[in-house]
Amino acid sequence: MTEFLEQRIPDAHRGQRLDQALAALFPDFSRTRLKAWIEAGRVLVDGARPKPRDLVSGGELVRVAPLNEPRVAVAPEAIALDVIHEDPSLLVLAKPAGLVVHPGAGNPRATLQNALLAHDPALAMLPRAGIVHRLDKDTSGLLVVARTPDAHAKLTKALARHEVEREYEAVTIGVMTAGGTVDAPIDRHPVDRLRMAVRGSGREAVTHYRVIERFRAHTHVRVHLETGRTHQIRVHLTHAGFPLVGDPLYGKRLVFPKGATARLMETMRGFRRQALHAARLAFVHPATGQRVEFSTPLPPDFLELRAALREDVRAAAADPRQRP
Repeated sequence: MTEFLEQRIPDAHRGQRLDQALAALFPDFSRTRLKAWIEAGRVLVDGARPKPRDLVSGGELVRVAPLNEPRVAVAPEAIALDVIHEDPSLLVLAKPAGLVVHPGAGNPRATLQNALLAHDPALAMLPRAGIVHRLDKDTSGLLVVARTPDAHAKLTKALARHEVEREYEAVTIGVMTAGGTVDAPIDRHPVDRLRMAVRGSGREAVTHYRVIERFRAHTHVRVHLETGRTHQIRVHLTHAGFPLVGDPLYGKRLVFPKGATARLMETMRGFRRQALHAARLAFVHPATGQRVEFSTPLPPDFLELRAALREDVRAAAADPRQRP
């Protein structure tokens, strides 16, 4: 007997594509999988068969008949967590670079989700152990995790409404003259399925950035997200002409200023991840209704990169050969 899942689409998703809205409503399933089920006729909206690109109005009753596909159970694993804040409704964590957020192809174990289930077994009752947003494996910084169904629903809705403030710090290749905004839709790359790209067919994506500090061939920037698309900062800053240092998918080859110090060359050669850190997170607490804000300092590898860039600037200023 086929098992059906039913949900009514909240008004907060008005104007979104159906596959996008369903990905938020049924977080146990990927958007790609839900899209395939829509195309296979396994999704009904108010009794009719829709298309993935159909826009929702809010209030529609959705009925999904999932295919019985084998699932890999996510087991608790004793992995240390850097807990910034903890209360009965939520956790705020500082994720280190290198930690995958949840299991997937090629990463069945040793993820943040495994660690959360060991930290609080009750999280097994929530989709993806309460994880409501993610960071790329090699991005460090803050994540919020819901601990109750009510908190999960409210935080998910707040993200959909762009009501969660997310601020990042990054180091880019190239010297920016000023900050700016990239307002460009993002979709899957047409050829390389591991990459995202700016495409007219994509979902709305808006990124604001401003300069913190300029170096001879790089810039330290603060980035504020309005939306939260996959790889958004990495794609948008590359689109603007300033890819992130160390980015294996979107970055350029190593770029050194003329006469770079040995320390800078060594540091940059050893920096094998995108220079991106989720530094600040602010939102309305789902239980108290009060605005809360959290921050976490730059990790050691990021600090070393910045120190090497600063030293290079000082060395160039003191070298007569570098003067105009």
